[in-house]
Amino acid sequence: MKRTLALVVLIAAGVVAIVTGPGAQENVAEIAQVKDNLYVITGGGGNTAAFVTENGVVVVDTKVPNWGNAILDKIRTVTDQPVTMILNTHTHFDHVGSNTDFAQPIEVIAHANTKSNMEKMEQFQTAAGQQYLPSRTFDNTLTLLEGDDQIDLYYFGRGHTNGDAIIVFPSLGVAHTGDLFAWKGTPFIDTNNGGSGVEYPDTVLGAADGITGVDTVIPGHREISSWADFREFGEFNRDFLAAVRRGIAEGKSPQETTDSLNLPARYADYQLQVGQIASAAANVETIYAELNAEQ
Repeated sequence: MKRTLALVVLIAAGVVAIVTGPGAQENVAEIAQVKDNLYVITGGGGNTAAFVTENGVVVVDTKVPNWGNAILDKIRTVTDQPVTMILNTHTHFDHVGSNTDFAQPIEVIAHANTKSNMEKMEQFQTAAGQQYLPSRTFDNTLTLLEGDDQIDLYYFGRGHTNGDAIIVFPSLGVAHTGDLFAWKGTPFIDTNNGGSGVEYPDTVLGAADGITGVDTVIPGHREISSWADFREFGEFNRDFLAAVRRGIAEGKSPQETTDSLNLPARYADYQLQVGQIASAAANVETIYAELNAEQ
């Protein structure tokens, strides 16, 4: 619970800085073309994707609350098509926070577990807020639209949460991974929303093996990356889990295992402490707790 609160406090503080900091008058987003009719909009939380289709714009993730207008302003610089669909990669408020800023009618789609998690969030408790909960969900895969507009949604298991969807634009070879792959470093494992440090590596590597035709990744928070980066992130979590298992086998405490972590040199550019959000120490404790619960 403390880690979830830390995430909320940290991002909320960032929003305050953006809105009220020196010289800042409004939420400022930036838009960049990823490929052809697919764009990424940064600022205000997680990376938002805007996919311009023949009949409307599909938005992937909506950032923290009150950023809907900033997203729409950027979309209007590339198309006059309306936003017709929102795809939420997972439940966190920096990815679903501005769902309610978009005009109805709009279809919201997410993994079934993400809908269950979103139903617990305060902003979706009112009658108005409930209109922005997912109206369509899926368990393993879901295909939307057709032709060059086709979008494929995949779920490979628990990781960051228990509902992490990977959104694939097959005609472009691009995937939006949400916070399943947020940055190069120790991930934030939200056990309060079903996340798992033990299952994390298999989830990412299962996706890396199971999804074909992708070369470009829109991560949850970092810059545009490659599918090879995504696979390497899965291997990092695999090797991290193996190191923790060794510590347990040697009778070490979580702190002793953290202090003696010896990961391969290929991960030298991976952060083991990501602000106040994620840390090697927290993930070691999470994995210890999961493995102890299995005994």
